[in-house]
Amino acid sequence: MRPRALLSWSSGKDSAWALHVLRQRGDLEVVGLLTTLNQLHDRVAMHAVRHELLKQQAESTGLPLIVVPIPSPCSNEEYETAMRGALERATDLGVTRMAFGDLFLEDVRAYREQKLSGTGIEPVFPLWALPTPELARDMLSGGLRARLTCVDPKQLCASFAGREFELQLLRELPPAVDPCGERGEFHTFAYDGPMFSRRIAIESGKIVERDGFIFADLVPAPPR
Repeated sequence: MRPRALLSWSSGKDSAWALHVLRQRGDLEVVGLLTTLNQLHDRVAMHAVRHELLKQQAESTGLPLIVVPIPSPCSNEEYETAMRGALERATDLGVTRMAFGDLFLEDVRAYREQKLSGTGIEPVFPLWALPTPELARDMLSGGLRARLTCVDPKQLCASFAGREFELQLLRELPPAVDPCGERGEFHTFAYDGPMFSRRIAIESGKIVERDGFIFADLVPAPPR
């Protein structure tokens, strides 16, 4: 039997592509998507994606969604308490692996490894150390489609918020910005690709500034 795994799901392109890679590899059985949700706004933490769109993603992957509610603002202690509870529930379901879409930040990986140590759940990093310029283009050529939902204006012009993640955008990124936004320059919402059974219909809503970040509010598109 293959080890049972949860995938840390941000709603963005990296976690979506990690699911695709894991399914191609076939050495793990991904049994659910784990997402932290801002209780105050009912949105994916940091990406600010609406809960409704998150649920549509999960349905399109065919996987159950495991939501970890966190307060806003959320201290590190509160976050870790919430995650410990989620991990305890996961082990009860026979989960022995947790997959992450991290790319190259060593401190982030070390933190995840430290927090999973002794839990009976091993971390897995299917995209680790892949060159991000090539990875971004592989995602696009592989059919992944995503929209920028959050931009850090200290690292990237606010006008990028709400734009399509595409080759033209990659060409326009400043040299200091990682093509996958791994340093937090931007975050995305994945709405189509080989990890989904159907495209998630979205429309661009308002652009707002909050807590020093620029957010593009994506909304479900009405049926045609």
